[in-house]
Amino acid sequence: MPSNPQPLPSRRVFASLLTVGMGMAALAACTPENATPSPIAANAASEVPSPSASPSALSTSAATTEPEPIEPVASAPSSDVPSATAPSHAIAPQHSLTDPTSPWVVVNKHRPLAPQDFVPADLVQPGVRLAVSGEAALLNSTTAAAAEKMFGAAASEGVIMTLASGYRSYSTQVATYNGYVTSTGQAAADRASARPGHSEHQTGWSFDIGDGAGACSFQPCFAEQPAAVWAKANAHKFGFVVRYPWMLHDTTGYFYESWHLRYIGVEAATDMATRGIATVEEYFGLEAAPDYL
Repeated sequence: MPSNPQPLPSRRVFASLLTVGMGMAALAACTPENATPSPIAANAASEVPSPSASPSALSTSAATTEPEPIEPVASAPSSDVPSATAPSHAIAPQHSLTDPTSPWVVVNKHRPLAPQDFVPADLVQPGVRLAVSGEAALLNSTTAAAAEKMFGAAASEGVIMTLASGYRSYSTQVATYNGYVTSTGQAAADRASARPGHSEHQTGWSFDIGDGAGACSFQPCFAEQPAAVWAKANAHKFGFVVRYPWMLHDTTGYFYESWHLRYIGVEAATDMATRGIATVEEYFGLEAAPDYL
């Protein structure tokens, strides 16, 4: 997802190069996150992946009958019954996968925000080093608090991170995406920019990091910068995952973005890291979303 409304150059322009065989050299130094899995066969409408193998670290807490934002398996409506083909490791959600106020909401090319013009009610500016201003310097309050802890821990180890792009409103995404369409056509735009209502940045749960030295921002070589290396190894301890891992674009819909972090909570992020699951689509038993429906 681009970090600003200017249509070019794209943060994800190297994705287009990869598809024509020109970008692999630029990405050769990046360490793969995982091997590309087979596309997920789970039902797209399913909100509750298979409960058969719920991890102990994420066992559902006290039962509740509220469908939102908490969705224990026991009270899930019949329409949320998972597909029989969901991965056996898929967990039973404790939180909604559709409510944008939920830390587990999954937004991708198959799953737009509802409502599409959603605005977080608790946007705040975190106490971290900023590389941006205005709305891009904002996060929801939960993400902001976790980011402050993570940035502080990194700094204590001599790694300086910056907040390079945070919240992005629906109207900003409209302008950004339309700029790409005008400049490059819709097919190319869909590889470089999220369509309005399909951007994680709009939820307040995601943000992009930069390195304190300012090198390689939104470029493939950022994966080798201290901030990206540290985040890849440690972000899960603070509830974050690298949302678009190496070579899993056939699942996530986007090429590797070592700078794009997503908050899902410490328990879930640590569980993903422990079990070697790289994408939230796989973790929650959802189908792959390489392209828009």
